[in-house]
Amino acid sequence: MKILITGASSGIGMDMAKYLDKFGHELYLVAKSENKLKELCKKLTNAKYFVCDLKNEKNIYKLYDELKNEKIDFLINNAGFGLFGFFDETSLDKELEMIDVNIKSVHILTKLFLKDMIQRDNGRILNVASSAGFYAGPYLNTYYATKNYVLKLTMALYEELKQKKSNVKVSVLCPGPVNTNFNNVAGGSFNAKGLSSEYVAKYAIDKSFKNKLIIIPGFNMKVAIFFSRFLPYKLQLKIIYKIQQNKNK
Repeated sequence: MKILITGASSGIGMDMAKYLDKFGHELYLVAKSENKLKELCKKLTNAKYFVCDLKNEKNIYKLYDELKNEKIDFLINNAGFGLFGFFDETSLDKELEMIDVNIKSVHILTKLFLKDMIQRDNGRILNVASSAGFYAGPYLNTYYATKNYVLKLTMALYEELKQKKSNVKVSVLCPGPVNTNFNNVAGGSFNAKGLSSEYVAKYAIDKSFKNKLIIIPGFNMKVAIFFSRFLPYKLQLKIIYKIQQNKNK
């Protein structure tokens, strides 16, 4: 199986690559850091890397053009980042970059590879969202909004594929806190203990192959998301803001 993973140089993406490598899959790894990709590929059996800054739209199309003839079987849109801060105080340029990576790159790659998969009537896509996709997020506002987009887009695609009676499968990963480099990039860290990246990566891949639509690792997060649907929106906002206040700079 040929598998394309974005954001593969660290965190969940890297651990997905390591886990999938155990099964002998042919991996195509994408990230900005060539050095990190090189080091990762040395540890894997059958992997190629592509240096690509996904906030640049031209790079996304170039990546697709380089790989479209490979007949990718499994696309994992994992690249993404966040930014802590009040909306009126955070960098607009950084937020627009986040929208480009978290939304635009996912949208374009999903659309282009999905069309090929539908034509072949075979393939699989896993989009990495977040538990943030179920909420609005004061103090991590743009990130939450981008993950809402990824979650709802993937859910809609699931039903469209079902109506088409297509054999193409889509899933969306919605983890809570995970021990990765996310907090350093976003500008903060949470006191709450996160799940290990290795666990989340393995759990996500296993559930995706079982055609699970919404993948939520961890019992506590499943319970939290389930019961939050019974809370008024304004109360949800207060609770989430308090959680964000536990951030340590």
